Amino acid sequence: MNIALIAHDAKKELMVQFCIAYCGILSRHNLCATGTTGKLVAEATGLDIVRYMSGSQGGGEQITARISCDEIDLLLFFRDPLTVKSDEPNDHDMLRLCDIRGIPVATNIATAEVLIHGLERGDLDWRNIVNPRNR
Repeated sequence: MNIALIAHDAKKELMVQFCIAYCGILSRHNLCATGTTGKLVAEATGLDIVRYMSGSQGGGEQITARISCDEIDLLLFFRDPLTVKSDEPNDHDMLRLCDIRGIPVATNIATAEVLIHGLERGDLDWRNIVNPRNR
């Protein structure tokens, strides 16, 4: 599966810790991330991650473009709900597009753990479930 990783500044360390904990599972998939998040995760885990620009420089839009082309199967987006961000409308567009495309999204650690365990069990394998993108 193609998994995208994004984390707001206040959540980057949480993303790193999550990826360390689930490195074995994540290593079996294709990963991409916004610039700084990808750099931090790769340095901490040794995972091979395609890195796009930093979020503030358009990395989120690059991942959104991949979502729109059905090139992302799962999005882990650790958001900071307490800090207003100038690119928040873009975040909303990305999440909306995931809803339209039927792409599983985690915006917090609890949901990310549910999805990663489902991924490990094969529950998120699009070949085994009805994919709304194929209708």
